[in-house]
Amino acid sequence: MIKRLLQHFIQKRNPTFHLDNSLTIGMIMAFSTGTAIKLLRGLVVLLRGRKPKGLMLGKRVSFRYLSRIRWGAFLKIGDSVELSGLGRIGIQIGNNVGIGSESKLISSTSLSHLGEGITIGNNVGIGEFAYLGGGGGLSIGDDCIIGQYFSCHPENHLYSDRESPIRLQGVERKGIQIGKNCWIGSKVSILDGVVLGDGCVVAAGAVVTKSFPENSILAGVPAKRIKSRVHESPKKNTTFLKSA
Repeated sequence: MIKRLLQHFIQKRNPTFHLDNSLTIGMIMAFSTGTAIKLLRGLVVLLRGRKPKGLMLGKRVSFRYLSRIRWGAFLKIGDSVELSGLGRIGIQIGNNVGIGSESKLISSTSLSHLGEGITIGNNVGIGEFAYLGGGGGLSIGDDCIIGQYFSCHPENHLYSDRESPIRLQGVERKGIQIGKNCWIGSKVSILDGVVLGDGCVVAAGAVVTKSFPENSILAGVPAKRIKSRVHESPKKNTTFLKSA
């Protein structure tokens, strides 16, 4: 009975989900208790005039500029996550999104040159210790899965004037766009101006400095297109991505 109830609840976020047969009642009870506590924490936004929509909060989650933050149903946020909506569009998050512990989503850090913001689609999972900046605008499409220590930096400091401190020369902003259904491995960094097409796969540790078309498989520093998913056999071994 308990297993059926838990599976029914999780299937509201993921309709294809099924519990592993090896799970014990003790494991299920511990998971259920933790989830219930996170749902109760999510109710705190009611005090600030917002609807939780099934919001699940870890410990020490910080919302700054909450009026510029929007989310869909069943948002799950891990421990010690900071979200700052200071920006022209702030932070907009779709349904069934998970954000790992110790992550930061920062739309902007400047009051003199306000940044654009961050948009995350539906069914996106982001691992722990991510840093997402929104200075020039960052968008992540539906159904992306992203590993730990992911970082996006949609702006660059100007530095051509050797007589002035770099910190006073301003920034250039082009923005970052990540398409739908991408798999991005752990410790990947994406720099300003990059557009990744739908269905791209990025190997762990890559630094993406330029744009790539849909279904590209990328690896390296700087990242290069090493294969295309269009020509991949479903049975072909992809061991180079195991660390992702």
